[in-house]
Amino acid sequence: MSQIIFIESNGTRHEADITDGHSLMEGAVANMVPGIDADCGGACACATCHIYVDDAWTDRLPEKSEMENSLLEFAPHLEAGSRLACQITVSPELAGMIVRLPEAQH
Repeated sequence: MSQIIFIESNGTRHEADITDGHSLMEGAVANMVPGIDADCGGACACATCHIYVDDAWTDRLPEKSEMENSLLEFAPHLEAGSRLACQITVSPELAGMIVRLPEAQH
């Protein structure tokens, strides 16, 4: 298990222990982190698990797929660290990663 830190737009912090091999989205839902809607259940068919990955962690993540890039176009308030939580698999290398949540998912 790896601990991932989710920070809501209002600053509320959630520390979630997520089983390695699961997606950030699955872990957020299982840990009832507010702000991850995950409408498509992780099928990379919506952008309701939009997150902002802290700059210190972006180099440890796989490149965005074309599908992820196209779906992020529908997410409001894109930033350089914008990702879909369903596309990031938790591993020991990501333990302690900080992700921020947007004010709302659309």
